[in-house]
Amino acid sequence: MASVKTTFFNYLYILPVVVIVIFLYLYPIVYTIYISFTNFNLYHFFEYQWVGLSNYITILTSKTFAQVLLNTAIWTVGSLIPMMAVGFLLALILNQKDLRGRGVFLTLLLVPWAFPAFISLIVWQGMWNWKYGIVNKILSLFGVSPIDWFNIVPMAWVMLILTNLWLSFPYYTSVFLSALQSIPEELYSVAEIDGASRLARFRYITLPLMKRTIAFVGIGGFTFTWNNFYPIYILTAGGPGNATNILVVYAYQAAFWNSLYNYAAVYSVIDAAILIVMAVIMLKFSGVLETIT
Repeated sequence: MASVKTTFFNYLYILPVVVIVIFLYLYPIVYTIYISFTNFNLYHFFEYQWVGLSNYITILTSKTFAQVLLNTAIWTVGSLIPMMAVGFLLALILNQKDLRGRGVFLTLLLVPWAFPAFISLIVWQGMWNWKYGIVNKILSLFGVSPIDWFNIVPMAWVMLILTNLWLSFPYYTSVFLSALQSIPEELYSVAEIDGASRLARFRYITLPLMKRTIAFVGIGGFTFTWNNFYPIYILTAGGPGNATNILVVYAYQAAFWNSLYNYAAVYSVIDAAILIVMAVIMLKFSGVLETIT
């Protein structure tokens, strides 16, 4: 009897946390899924009806969805590859013990993190301005005519990816640098004594021991970048047209610009479903789950 009473009180202690989780996490998810099957919008705000799969059929068969989905893939892959490459390269450089000014570089590495992302994006928005921005001012020194970064589709993607690179590379550099510093120095010393070149040490020691970290960081970076809302919303708002729009931004616009809450819910559900499937696939084939367990 005492054991049952103890168990009851143990569950009672965690009840506030369970209530908070249900209210702040589970309820919004369930409600979003529910309204995705209704005609809930500005014109049916108080009296909305169940419409079944019609919202999903309308969106999945639209050209806009195909374009936005492609844009999301371009944004994610196009951002992730340079972020990981630059982060890994900088980590390799900063991991050199004899590098002069190493402490200064490590301090400067934190600069993009020292400012809120929103403020940094506003600054970058001004820097990319075709008439007054410093980017075009610098390019003009080399005889390049001013580029309208916001209204030329390829240039808009270049602008977004470079801005996101500046915002994100410190994270990747820090994680990769920490993983590099955890590799025992004895392995490199023994390999050097055996006559292994720098390239051979990198290929047979660094890369195999960094494989799990690279996979883990890549999966985390993929899931974060897929729904990275602020750079696109602040810099281009998905323009020109829908040329740079991604799922999460388009869902926000459907809800708060057009008051189509049911369509926004559909986009959110589809976005989450795609991301979950992609994350599970990457976790399965990367072996990260087996590493953790």
